[in-house]
Amino acid sequence: MKKLTMDELGRPSVEEFKSAEKSPIVIVLDNVRSLNNVGSAFRTSDAFAIEKLYLCGITGKPPHRDINKTALGAQDSVTWEHVPETLALVKKLQSEGYTVLAVEQADESTKLQDFEAEAGKKYALVYGNEVFGVEEEVVAQADGVLEIPQFGTKHSLNISVSMGITIWDVFKKVML
Repeated sequence: MKKLTMDELGRPSVEEFKSAEKSPIVIVLDNVRSLNNVGSAFRTSDAFAIEKLYLCGITGKPPHRDINKTALGAQDSVTWEHVPETLALVKKLQSEGYTVLAVEQADESTKLQDFEAEAGKKYALVYGNEVFGVEEEVVAQADGVLEIPQFGTKHSLNISVSMGITIWDVFKKVML
């Protein structure tokens, strides 16, 4: 066994990626304050061919060196848009046929392992501020809440870890 070289990985160019078919998933960052987490969102969105990344409220946007440092160029390949208000965006996405799922700890959440995604459906995954989480009114408007089970003493995971876990789970359920 040996590691693959960059050439052996066969990744598309930025131009090829932009025109390639995307997964039916969009990502919404709700007032995410860490630019490193924003960069991670770009990189994870690139990895799973996310349709679009929405940066809402105070969430930082490119160009910024701290985003670029973590995104490693994904800020150039992933389609993104800055939207001032998360709640307005969620309502718009719902009107466009997306099932909006907040990733949060809530009284009526669905544990990630119990979530049954449907092939052919469009999903919007909402991730919140590192301290306050997804805004309460966004949680109330969402079609559902996904929760990652945790078994230790901490109350939450870093947003970049939460994105990796949930995006992979939803991606494999709708794409593979």
